Amino acid sequence: MKKLISFLVLIILLIFFVFYSLANIYIPLHSSPGDERIVNLEKGQGSREITSLLKKEGLIKSKFSFLLYVSLKRKSDKLQSGPYSLNTSMNIPQIVEKLVRGDILKEKITIVEGWNLKDISEYFEKRGMFSAKEFFEKTGSPGIDYRKVKNLAGPKDFSQDFNFIREKPIYIGLEGYLFPDTYEIAMGENLENIIQRMLSNFDSKLKKEMREEIQMQGKSIFEIVTMASLIEKEVKTLEDKKIVSGILWKRLRVGMPLQVDATIIYLTGKRTTKVSIEETQIDSPYNTYKNKGLPFGPIANPGLDSILAAIYPQESKYFYYLSMPDGKTIFSKTLKEHNLAKAKYLKP
Repeated sequence: MKKLISFLVLIILLIFFVFYSLANIYIPLHSSPGDERIVNLEKGQGSREITSLLKKEGLIKSKFSFLLYVSLKRKSDKLQSGPYSLNTSMNIPQIVEKLVRGDILKEKITIVEGWNLKDISEYFEKRGMFSAKEFFEKTGSPGIDYRKVKNLAGPKDFSQDFNFIREKPIYIGLEGYLFPDTYEIAMGENLENIIQRMLSNFDSKLKKEMREEIQMQGKSIFEIVTMASLIEKEVKTLEDKKIVSGILWKRLRVGMPLQVDATIIYLTGKRTTKVSIEETQIDSPYNTYKNKGLPFGPIANPGLDSILAAIYPQESKYFYYLSMPDGKTIFSKTLKEHNLAKAKYLKP
């Protein structure tokens, strides 16, 4: 009789234990909507450390129940690191599914077409993500010729990962190659990963037929990116960009200075479209008034339309253009016509 009672007690305890464990596994701490908790799982953390963190954050009732569940489901070694947004209304299977899927907390960043490295560094600084110093250590400082600067490390070398970087002179930074777009990144994602993604995006946008056309024209990707950066800063619409591209390539062919105001603005850093005669005399390889040919390197990070315009220019009878504040472009065949257009449309 005593043995039977002991057996029944054991069965009851076992049933209670099973139901208690199941309740801890499938019933959340709180009903919806619950409270949000941001937890960051570090690389190398095992299931026991993760369980302790979840318990500490008030997301699970029982460490034993969590460990039992991930063990039975064979997911102990599949929990991924990163920042997660979890809720006290989630049960253990829901939490585990999110951790196994790697559904980490993300945020969006938007790099605007025509931004240069300085603009991007300021954007990251304002968001409290990275300092300008950190950024320039990876990308190189804008307008710097690293052959002439002592005790200043050059940009990180990404040429092993991207063939197009190999065409870029090693003594200048990544200006022009950080493709403008909206990126969804993990909170706390490191800067190098973000730069890699921008370069990868550039790589994917530069299609095979575009590369073949560049090669057929006897140009380099670096030259195209440099030209595209000028076009990006000068005109707005794809149609106008193609015409301006034709004008600038034609000026190069005949040995005429490009005389692009945007290159002067890149040097001065001013937030204006007006350039003085004195500024056109600045001694710099980026000055397209003082020097013939393309500038020393790109002056901005161009979008796809500007890259396409640089590759596929439209031939025209024009030699001059005037960019209006409202985005309209006035084209002229002669310098006389161009000067008349400036007098008519631009206020002193």
